[in-house]
Amino acid sequence: MKKNILSLFIFIILVLPASTNYQLKDYSFGSGGIGNSTSAGYSMNAISGEIGTGKETGTNYGIGLGLNYTNQANVPVAPIFDNPNGYYNRLRLIINPSGNPSSAKFAVAISDDNFVTAKYVQNDNTIGDNLGPEDYQTYSSWGGASGIYVIGLSPGTTYVVKVKAITGKFTETSFGPNSSAATVNPTLSLDIDVAANDSETNPPYGVNFGSLISGAVNDSAEKVWVDFSTNAEAGGKVYVSGANGGLKSSSNGHTISSITGNLAVFLEGFGAQAESATQSSGGPLAASALYDQTGDNVGIIDQSMREIFTSSYSVIGGRGSFVLKAKSSNITPAASDYSEVFTVVAASNF
Repeated sequence: MKKNILSLFIFIILVLPASTNYQLKDYSFGSGGIGNSTSAGYSMNAISGEIGTGKETGTNYGIGLGLNYTNQANVPVAPIFDNPNGYYNRLRLIINPSGNPSSAKFAVAISDDNFVTAKYVQNDNTIGDNLGPEDYQTYSSWGGASGIYVIGLSPGTTYVVKVKAITGKFTETSFGPNSSAATVNPTLSLDIDVAANDSETNPPYGVNFGSLISGAVNDSAEKVWVDFSTNAEAGGKVYVSGANGGLKSSSNGHTISSITGNLAVFLEGFGAQAESATQSSGGPLAASALYDQTGDNVGIIDQSMREIFTSSYSVIGGRGSFVLKAKSSNITPAASDYSEVFTVVAASNF
């Protein structure tokens, strides 16, 4: 007797979800997935049996759950953000690494409306609308303990910054606490004093030669003192000019002309010589080459504006002085009304 044997063959064809860059090996993670699985285009961070997501929070503290949270970089504390030199267009930023490794990178958000809208500090220290990968920089690239200056800011404006960190995949933090600082408005100040010694005086101002000794170089009894300050990034200059181009007598129509050179070798002449230049901070304030002379050498003062003091950087409490020197000869017409009218002008290089 023959027995009929029925054989059943079942073929299961399984097509896994796939794309050009990534293939999902299974439809579920089972007990939690395989830790750190990767493909050519993506990576997955998981741990077998991982449970708990989200963040437990209280009034003052928060506890994050899960592997991703434990891998995160340390959230940076509030950075130092200030204006130590009274700048109108830049502020100093010093990031706190907050215990992150030297390889960690930091990004900085900045706002002038308390983050109603936000911009980002770029890798060239300007501010921009977008945050690119190149704008994440190491603590060293952000200037280390000296920090950097965020530039291109608006005058008279309060800015707020905050920092976040990243040390690798799945480690980027949220932004940390804020710090704020303000730029100031552009400033320029100029004051003049006329006195034999360094002291404050009030107008009207007058410099007296008395009677010129023929054939000798005579110094004015008083010096002209100039106070100059500016917070302009590129500093500024103080200029001087004379209305007559020398000491002019209206009564006899003669002018002891202003010259550049050594008065001792000229028959007659008139000019200025810088004697001092100091500052409280910044600068330095310095006399220009034309007037930075010694002995009987002077620089010309005529109708052209010429710089007498200059600073290439912002300067606070700048103070310079110059003396006037004149020489007459035995053929210079005598008169009691030889005079010159000076104009002193200051300009900033914003």
